[in-house]
Amino acid sequence: MSVLVLRLAGPLQAWGSSARFARRTTEYAPTKSGVLGLLAAAQGRPRTADLADLRELRFAVRVDQRGTRVRDYQTAHHQVTETPMPVSERFYLCDAVFIAAVAGEDALVSDLWRSLAEPGFLPFLGRRSCPPSRPLLVTDPVDGTLEETLRGIEWQASRWYQRRFRGSQYVELDALFDAESHDRNVVSQRDVPLSFDPLHRRYGMRVVHESRIRVRNPGAAPPEHDPWRALGGT
Repeated sequence: MSVLVLRLAGPLQAWGSSARFARRTTEYAPTKSGVLGLLAAAQGRPRTADLADLRELRFAVRVDQRGTRVRDYQTAHHQVTETPMPVSERFYLCDAVFIAAVAGEDALVSDLWRSLAEPGFLPFLGRRSCPPSRPLLVTDPVDGTLEETLRGIEWQASRWYQRRFRGSQYVELDALFDAESHDRNVVSQRDVPLSFDPLHRRYGMRVVHESRIRVRNPGAAPPEHDPWRALGGT
């Protein structure tokens, strides 16, 4: 099994799992359906394409920079009649950074990696108005488990954000994994894409395991220098 690692960073992101009608919300971390949609777009798949192989991928995400939740009001007119549409309320994550990882068969993961390097359709972070601000690919596909991979990737938060924690050599980051049968701290989401067909979008339920991952803080202040320590002083 191989693991593909993605860095999801941008001015705005939106990862909805329960958006309905004129109110479009966002989760605080990327959804599996949203990331699989990004991967399908990179491969150039149409919205009506079969997603069975992508659904088999194991998924995890690490919250490197939580970001700020913001709200926007949008108006529109009907394309044919020009009558005004209801005002829509849309939520976004501002200045957020995530590390997402998918694990699966070597051939599929390698194909996804190549597709992201030369995408068929431009990738976006949940909505078309949310382009990434940094390269999506962090590294080549790697061997190992999702948890091992997320523990081994350097903290990707912005430098100004890391400086907030400069007094700590390590930081604890939230992480979400596809749940195993023995896991605790689980929640359910309607987050398994059955079809992206715009005429009949369908999603199944997914069980998510919430955890924490400890990583080194590259922005930590250096330890205080004590010249007497080398001489045996106190």
